[in-house]
Amino acid sequence: MFRSHEGGATGESPVVGGGALAVVPVRELAAPLDLATIGQVLPELPSELAPEPPQGIFARLNHRLRAVDLAAVDWAPDLAEEIGSRRWYRGMATLVGLALCALACWPDFSRLEAAPATRLDAAARDEFRSQSIMPLGYGGATGRPMGPRFAMRPVAFVPERAQVELASVLAPGDSLGRMLQRAGVSGADAARASELVAATVPLDEIRSGTRVALVLGPRPAPGLPRPLEHAEFRARFDLALAVNRAGGGLVLQKRPIPVDTVPLRIRGQVGESLYRAARASGAPPQAIQEYLQALDGHISLEGDIQSGDLFDLVFAVRRAATGETEVGDLLYAGLQRGQTAVAELLRWGNDGAFYSADSFTNPTYVQTGPGMLMPVNGRITSSYGTRFHPVLGYRRMHAGVDFGAAWGSPIVATAAGAVSYAGYHGGHGNYVRLDHGSGLGTGYAHMSRIAVTLGERVGAGEVIGYVGSTGLSTGPHLHYEMYRDGRTVNPLGARFATVTRQVDPGQLHAFRARLAQMKAIRPGAILAARPQPAVRQIAMR
Repeated sequence: MFRSHEGGATGESPVVGGGALAVVPVRELAAPLDLATIGQVLPELPSELAPEPPQGIFARLNHRLRAVDLAAVDWAPDLAEEIGSRRWYRGMATLVGLALCALACWPDFSRLEAAPATRLDAAARDEFRSQSIMPLGYGGATGRPMGPRFAMRPVAFVPERAQVELASVLAPGDSLGRMLQRAGVSGADAARASELVAATVPLDEIRSGTRVALVLGPRPAPGLPRPLEHAEFRARFDLALAVNRAGGGLVLQKRPIPVDTVPLRIRGQVGESLYRAARASGAPPQAIQEYLQALDGHISLEGDIQSGDLFDLVFAVRRAATGETEVGDLLYAGLQRGQTAVAELLRWGNDGAFYSADSFTNPTYVQTGPGMLMPVNGRITSSYGTRFHPVLGYRRMHAGVDFGAAWGSPIVATAAGAVSYAGYHGGHGNYVRLDHGSGLGTGYAHMSRIAVTLGERVGAGEVIGYVGSTGLSTGPHLHYEMYRDGRTVNPLGARFATVTRQVDPGQLHAFRARLAQMKAIRPGAILAARPQPAVRQIAMR
């Protein structure tokens, strides 16, 4: 912009452009010039007055970068918006560029070159194989005597250890004598040790899995078995035995282990499964099995047990002074729903059966007709007729009556007769059939044990077997059948009548006192002290 001497009065400024003067109003030049105005003015300037363009590649590049406002450019747009636009492609280019930069910075790892494998000839392989530890079948010479050299000489006899200490385990169906002989004991010593042990404990009462610690002496001659110096094992839970060599023979040493028995009570709430709930509460499987068997003789396990009921069981625990414990018999089985006791059963009497307080007032055996008795002390769980079989899964004829009873409860003959069948009988399991004459017969199925033989004559009320769950059975019960002229009839066709036997009512007071004692035990309370006097731990070599 140039101002002439004459332009001061008119307010216009002559501008030189191409040899002529262009008049531009001064008021317009007073405003800031933008790029468009500069573009209009600069072409009119003479070349000698226009700014010189930058020279060189870097200068031109720097000039162009200065002209671009990089901060105003959105280099990382949202690729989910304006797909296909210039802004979207600019963002995609940024993403690809950053990915290429990351790949360019990828570390260059190269594998380490190992030394080439040494090539071995046949002689070298034989030398390595002779000194390696491998089976003889693969060519190893482990344990073979090496040839004599200047540093060694062959010996005629390799000395053995004076004593060998080892342990052996009694396998199922095995005997103590055979186990000792397999361990390397001479036959004479094995027989003598078995004889000494059998004089104290019957050999068939030693449990399989018993660990026997042995010490064998030196061989009397090469190739002969070693003599027994010491053998020690746990013959019973309360007795340890040791066989030692003394004075040229074997002697037996008994080591009694103090053992006490304490009751353990476990209570819990039934969930989806009574068994799983009891296991989760810490009850051992053996005690739970006895608990279910005791309940099954008095209530229905399918219909009388509901979710939310409280189970209660007390069982004996035997504790040894050496620290081991052993689960004993179930003593009490209870089931409670709210504030009501569904079942309170106590092991009572010499037969080991479970009874409730009602057993001392209700009859054990009653007549079902002239000369016919109830076969077992229990309740009817399934009647005569067509029903859905719980094992086979379809409807079929149920040609008898089921009595729910505790496992091992005695089964009696309902009338005098002769045993026409005694043994295993397909789905009946252990089965006894009696012939009472005049075309009348009775059958007793699913026994755990049969107490009569074929052809034997029995009287009414005489024990012929015990309740079990053999054959097609879901639990301990008695399947009782009645036959007339070879065809089954309903055993309940006769009426119930006279009482023939019941539990001694004089024991009711003692029964209730024992029941209260069981219910007073605090759940989980077992004395922490071991029985005294304590004995040393059995050394198992």
